[in-house]
Parts: sequence; C-alpha cells; structure tokens
Amino acid sequence: MQNSLTRKPIEIKISTVVAVALILNDANIATLENALKEMTGGTPDFFDDEFAIIDVENIAFESIDWIGLITLFKACGLNAVAVRNANEDQHAAIRAHGLSIDIVNKVKPELPTDLEISPASETLTSPVVPETVAPMPQAMPAALEHIPAMIVDTPVRAGQRIYARGCDLIITASVNNGAEVIADGSIHIYAPLRGRALAGARGNTNARIYTTSMEAELVSIAGIYQTFDAGFPKLTANHPVQIKLVGDSIEVSSIKSA
Repeated sequence: MQNSLTRKPIEIKISTVVAVALILNDANIATLENALKEMTGGTPDFFDDEFAIIDVENIAFESIDWIGLITLFKACGLNAVAVRNANEDQHAAIRAHGLSIDIVNKVKPELPTDLEISPASETLTSPVVPETVAPMPQAMPAALEHIPAMIVDTPVRAGQRIYARGCDLIITASVNNGAEVIADGSIHIYAPLRGRALAGARGNTNARIYTTSMEAELVSIAGIYQTFDAGFPKLTANHPVQIKLVGDSIEVSSIKSA
C-alpha cells in the first residue's frame, strides 16, 4: 500500500464523460414530465443517474423554471450538469442554479477572398488569372490522424459502460442486459447485443451499429434513440443486423448476402 505521506491530497487526470443532451422545445414542467414518461414507457430506471446537458436554443430563456426542471430530471434519473446554447448574458443565472456552461463552437466557414458568388447560378467562380502570372502552389494538407478502433474481447456485463472516444468500437463477445457501449464512430458487435448501444455519440449521423443478434434494450445514433418495449422489427433469421439513421428515425434491418 502506498504510504499516505507520499500520496498527494488530490490528483487530476483527464476523464471522458458522456452526457445525455436534453433539447427543450417546451418549458412547461407538466408537459415535459408527460413527454418523458411516454419516451421511457414509465420505466423508473430507464436513465441510471446519467449526466445531462440542457439545450435551450429552441426556447425562450425567461420561461424556464430551473428549479422545477432540475427536480424533474433528477426524479427521472438525470443529473443536469450544464446548459448549452445560452447567451452570454444568461450565464450568471444558469450558474446561480449550480449548472455549468457547455460551450459549443459554431464556426461559420468563410469563402476565400478571391472567389465570387454568382447569385443566378449559386456557383463559385474564380477570377481570371493572366496567362503570364503563374498561380501560387497550394500547400499539401496535413495527413489526418488515424485513430484505431477500440477492441473488446470479453463480455460486457450488466452495470459496465464502455466508451470508444473518437473511434469505432469492436466487440467480439456479448453485450449483456444492463450494459452500455458507446462510440463516437460505429459499433460492431460479433455476438448478441442485449444491452444498450449508442453510436455517433458526438453527433456523427453516419455512424452505424452492427450485431450478429439483435436483442437490444436501446440503440441510438447521434442522440436519436429507439427502445423495443413493443417488440423487435421482423428480421431475417440467422442474418446479422445493421442499425442506421434515416432522416430522424432509426432503421433496423438484416444484412443479407448477395
């Protein structure tokens, strides 16, 4: 055992925390409570003390009952920790309720100054360069960093949570009931999926989930999720399954060989 005299009173390490994004389109507490009950099917442990970020972009800030909102989410197993898309003059009021500010960088791409936009065709045209002037050479873009997939070779048991940050997640054993697997990229499970699988955790709508046996409690792509309390869709027997996002809906289908 490490000597307590040589141990630092506190240590700080980098930790990745995945939070549920709660996008408010209504401020009425009763309306939100009914909507949450409908989403979760009344299951009391649907959210298991998960962190939550409240997105207020689509709602009038003055209409929010913060105490009622935080209390409602807490009763549903969601711990509100931050607020997203609030104006700077609203930050003090948010912090007064013990919440942090989640900063979202919205960078608007700018066109190069030597390009012109044609209103009629909405295409980009470059100014004519005299033949006597050689164009400046373009710098080669830096190579993109490759992040290898996270590979898990053991069963993911109830209560376990695995998060593949910035990459795909590959699991060669079962994901049991009560387990949760998360990836910023796609999730590949070469065994039964019985727990929860959340792909595209940071908003990648092209992410997918693959499994050889679809028995999931919940699946999610880029924050859009689906549960299966009413049963699973009809799938071809003995075929692997892919789950993808089509518009704002989750599509579950069999992968059939040619």
